[in-house]
Amino acid sequence: MRIVTFRKGGDLHLGVVTETGVADAGQGDLGRLLAAGEEAWEDLARRARHGDRRDLSQLQLGPCVPRHAKLLCVGLNYRRHAEESRMAIPKTPVLFSKFANALAAAGQEIELPGCARQYDYEAELGVVIGRRCREVPESEALDHVFGYCNANDLSARDLQFVTSQWLLGKTLDGFLPVGPHLVTADEVGDPQRLPVRCWMNGEIRQDSSTADMIFSVAEIIAYASRHFTLEPGDLIVTGTPEGVIHGMPGDPESRRWLRAGDEVTVEVGPLGRLTNRLV
Repeated sequence: MRIVTFRKGGDLHLGVVTETGVADAGQGDLGRLLAAGEEAWEDLARRARHGDRRDLSQLQLGPCVPRHAKLLCVGLNYRRHAEESRMAIPKTPVLFSKFANALAAAGQEIELPGCARQYDYEAELGVVIGRRCREVPESEALDHVFGYCNANDLSARDLQFVTSQWLLGKTLDGFLPVGPHLVTADEVGDPQRLPVRCWMNGEIRQDSSTADMIFSVAEIIAYASRHFTLEPGDLIVTGTPEGVIHGMPGDPESRRWLRAGDEVTVEVGPLGRLTNRLV
């Protein structure tokens, strides 16, 4: 099942993507849906079977993850990305967070504020938790995943590295576009066998695979849940492969960073295409 949120009047509706369009499943809150468990998910599918059909391209989408969930990110989680960044391969997952203000939807324009200049893209696999988990073993970790989505961990590098803490350069408004769909785990299969691609203005910049991850999705969930509880709706953004602007050779001042007018597209496996224009 592929779930979207979209704006209808002043309300946010849930929709299910079908072969004949997006089935309107009515007004609803994605966070509550995920927290309610499998019976509520099945009810959503039933409602969608009888809902009006809408053209996905004509909808104003919302973020495909709950706005009030935890936004957990993993840094340096691809071998070749760590190498291009000239940083050591981590021995444990490098965790950091973003705030809810960073969430953005597919198709939404992202404003680049004047507080930085070195803006960068990061194509990533997003993992949405479906069942509460604490101290879950790696062998059971994927059982707690509801689904997956594309994510773009936009970064302001000149802010990111001002201090040893990356937060400032990571959580500017709109700097975590996700979507367009939230695809349930049964449709995705093995999360370690997905191509990861990113285009900047139509030119492919990242072309890799989740097989290059240092820590698998299951390892990340198990590691995080040893330290704090993961709740339904929490989003884990699992790291980016090589090909970011920050990893290019030469003086950072001479690189062609993202700027207003650029368009970035992220595509991970069967999760659709996430496109955002920068303004």
